[in-house]
Amino acid sequence: MHMNSSEFRKWPNKAITLLGMSGVGKTTLANHLPKNNWFHFSGDYRIGTKYLEEPILDNIKRQAMQVDFLRELLRSDSIYIASNVTVENLSPISTFLGKVGRSDLGGLPLEEFLRRQRLHREAEIQAMKDVPEFISKAREIYGYEHFINDAGGSVCELDDNEMMAALSNNTLILYLRPDQDMEQELIKRAVSNPKPLYYREDFFQAQLASYLEEHSLTGPNEIDPDNFVQWIFPRLSAHRKPRYEALTAEHGYAVDAAHICSLRDEQDINELICETLDRN
Repeated sequence: MHMNSSEFRKWPNKAITLLGMSGVGKTTLANHLPKNNWFHFSGDYRIGTKYLEEPILDNIKRQAMQVDFLRELLRSDSIYIASNVTVENLSPISTFLGKVGRSDLGGLPLEEFLRRQRLHREAEIQAMKDVPEFISKAREIYGYEHFINDAGGSVCELDDNEMMAALSNNTLILYLRPDQDMEQELIKRAVSNPKPLYYREDFFQAQLASYLEEHSLTGPNEIDPDNFVQWIFPRLSAHRKPRYEALTAEHGYAVDAAHICSLRDEQDINELICETLDRN
């Protein structure tokens, strides 16, 4: 959706999609908006509570069944297991995604890792396609005037035209663009605390081959899972940057992510958006 600042100011039911790498400030910006007037849609929350709920629970149960005490309780329906996914706590999704590599270090076999990656891709596409429906629900059922979609960091990887049409036809798309210092800080954080990530399969396979050759390994089952994530993240960041830029050029606008830390309230956010629209 494209508009100028005057149109944005007059827009009675604003709907915004935030794009950008994890940690760039999407959720921080969303949390500065008044919760009584803005419906906060989290793509990751929708993935975890709708489209990956059963696979996440199956993964947890599979681990629990390896413990004799818990196995008997589960088989007799004496206990049940539920995942507690919240906007602030997405650990069940990360745990399900996992990391490829040595089983003794918590890694997954390659085929299982790729199976989970493919499930996540389809789940993220469906979650983003749900945005138009939730815009209507937020206003008609819950009485929210405005809507903000806090999209996952991997939306730029999905290459689904229907999904992008759903977002661009119904929301103003803002890419939170990090400067060089912020990019380095995001990489530093990822290296110090390597977390499971989603990768485009062609990108992942190419990087996997490079990693195995560089580390003189014969197969993925020899990989240190954390070391691989630390190694691949700077490459993933560089890979995603032009993809974000291409989506923004076609569908939206870029906002300097460094400004997010200075925002105090809804008025500041609206002014930043209007300045961005005027500049473009």
